[in-house]
Amino acid sequence: MQPYTNKGNIRTFSKDVDPMELVWHQDKEDRTIEILEGEGWAIQKDDELPLDVVKGDRIFIPVNKVHRVLKGTTNLKIKIN
Repeated sequence: MQPYTNKGNIRTFSKDVDPMELVWHQDKEDRTIEILEGEGWAIQKDDELPLDVVKGDRIFIPVNKVHRVLKGTTNLKIKIN
């Protein structure tokens, strides 16, 4: 079970997600994510401090870079490129 839903390349995390489900992970390819909506959320890459994200932010995550999402106060919707 994933802590998000997908519709094409749009991923949505519920404001009600259990923070324990937002685990450290790595992707099999480079990704750029664009924040479409969400308040209070952050992205944390391994060996870095969390980065608060806001609508319009674009974040590059290289292949195999360990990272996680930190829960916010509203739903988070991102576009994955």
